Amino acid sequence: MFSSIAIAPSILSADFMNLQHDIDVLRCGGARYVHVDVMDGHFVPNLTMGVPLVKQLKKTSGMPLDVHLMVDNPLRQIPWFIDAGADIVTVHAEALSEKGELDKAISLIVDMGAYPSVAIKPKTPVSVIENVIERLHMVLVMSVEPGFSGQSYIEGSEDKVAEVVAMACKAGVSPLIEVDGGIGVKTAPLVCARGADVLVAGNAVCAASDPASAIAEITAVAEQARTSALENS
Repeated sequence: MFSSIAIAPSILSADFMNLQHDIDVLRCGGARYVHVDVMDGHFVPNLTMGVPLVKQLKKTSGMPLDVHLMVDNPLRQIPWFIDAGADIVTVHAEALSEKGELDKAISLIVDMGAYPSVAIKPKTPVSVIENVIERLHMVLVMSVEPGFSGQSYIEGSEDKVAEVVAMACKAGVSPLIEVDGGIGVKTAPLVCARGADVLVAGNAVCAASDPASAIAEITAVAEQARTSALENS
């Protein structure tokens, strides 16, 4: 929370026929993480990448792997992805709604040597993470409904970022705050002015003619918005 802005390109928007090339371009262009969207076709209506790709990314990406599990059985799948090389594992609060499940998932991630993160959908109240925020490395605020790339940012998502910041401050902790969905030069300033640190950018970076320039531009406008917000607070 309020650390330097990091861009985490979503490789769901990359060219899978030239994925190593795209990863190299993103790394050299200043990306800090590789965001890996794992969808199971159940929790969300789409099916994407899995363990074999994460294993290959771990060998070749040269960046920490930010693995976002959009699956309906995260407690079963967490070990698969950590064994494959995930550095940060994000689970959805909505998939762990039974009593004690979210705590169990966080403990499993930590015990296996990865960093725990929890995602919340646009309609999910921030209160679902209140009892675990002290244990989290990162909170992922979804600014679109999960399941598809290329969606438009949901207006007002920045308010949820501010709610997470307030909750973290009250608890005396400072997790990273990541935002995923419709992030680009117009929306990055909105969320970073309210406290976001990590920006998941898909098409805005991967589909750009010059991904390095896109990363630099998004980072610059985000940092400027954050600086202005802090100066005016």
